[in-house]
Amino acid sequence: MESLPDAIVQYILSHLNNARDVAVCNCVTKRWKESLPYLKSLYFPRNSFDGYTGSDSPDFVIWKMLSSITCLEELVVYSPFTSSGLASCLLLVHSSLKHLELRMDNITDYKACVDGPSKLDCVSAAKNLETLKLWGVLMANPPKWDVFKNLKSLEIVGARLEDSALSAALRACPKLTNLVLLGCEGVRSVSVELPYLEQCKLDFYGLGNCSLSLTCPKIELLEVQGCSWLRVRETTCLRKLLIANNSGRVYMVDFGKLSALESLSMRGVQWCWDAISKMLEWSSEVKHLYMKVEFTGDLESLLPFPEVDFVEFFNSHPKLQKFDIHGAMFAALCQKNSLKNVEQGFVIPCLEEVVVQVRSPLNAEQKMSTLESLLKYGQNLKTMVIRILQMKSNHSSSDDFFDEICRLRFMNRKIVRIE
Repeated sequence: MESLPDAIVQYILSHLNNARDVAVCNCVTKRWKESLPYLKSLYFPRNSFDGYTGSDSPDFVIWKMLSSITCLEELVVYSPFTSSGLASCLLLVHSSLKHLELRMDNITDYKACVDGPSKLDCVSAAKNLETLKLWGVLMANPPKWDVFKNLKSLEIVGARLEDSALSAALRACPKLTNLVLLGCEGVRSVSVELPYLEQCKLDFYGLGNCSLSLTCPKIELLEVQGCSWLRVRETTCLRKLLIANNSGRVYMVDFGKLSALESLSMRGVQWCWDAISKMLEWSSEVKHLYMKVEFTGDLESLLPFPEVDFVEFFNSHPKLQKFDIHGAMFAALCQKNSLKNVEQGFVIPCLEEVVVQVRSPLNAEQKMSTLESLLKYGQNLKTMVIRILQMKSNHSSSDDFFDEICRLRFMNRKIVRIE
């Protein structure tokens, strides 16, 4: 290293980002210490101050290190910090900072959030941010943010939110193209109106009964968990859609024509059948369909799926290439009259892969008939995976059904496999 030109040394050391490594390098030589101003990224791990015995507070140590850097672009702080410490640090680097990630750890600190200025309020100092990621956030009141004109990506993981506070935060980020809210509780009704948004992942924790309205004409990817009512009207660009509700019920969905949709995933314990049938109707151009919904029914009662006509279903989805069928949907395709409309010349033109989950030997004959029909009419079928999951029965029918599946696998061993 001593034989290298200063510019090369500065370039190499500028790629360090762990605060502990940077601190150690500063103690090696004066020449190495003089490379500190050229750092572009700085990361303070959770254990940055474990075993620290110095007289200066962690806030001051972070501030002192940042004060030596001329043009910091990325700052990641997982170690504990105070509101005042964060404010002073961001004032040092606000003009050059583009990427900020903070572990807030204030999800239960309601008093500090109310008394303010809160840690969340302090973020407003970094006006030129392009990406912002926050962990463990309490957003009880609207954050005191000015408009982030350059912010393209906002991610919040593990948060307690109020509807009005979330709406205010989103209004301060009008140029977002990526929005991620994971493990967020407290949300009852949220409206997202972001004209440039392309990717959106929302995971609402709780009873699964919140409502979502999305007005984002450029949306391409949407993943939503925990909503009972969804309205997404502008969907001309939407290519991938996932709707799940593991705690509550999906009562209502309102989408525009999903003409560009390539992948649709529907998951949950219970969906209203009207919601399921509408989603299947709107997604006629889909290429990958994943269905893992256990029951239907409009109210408290859990009901099985009604009969689904095999021919009508595949004729309505002519571009379907991969079909993941779990539980109730497979049973609906295996009813007594599901195959009654199969006519000469019927084919499933694009289907290449089928994944079927089987949990019960009930209606074994119809289930075998449906599996055989998929093999017979899927002229381009390359893979069929049959997953036997927790099939419990003291009756010999379980063994007989499994024997039939094994026979099917033996007769079509190049295509069928059992898991």
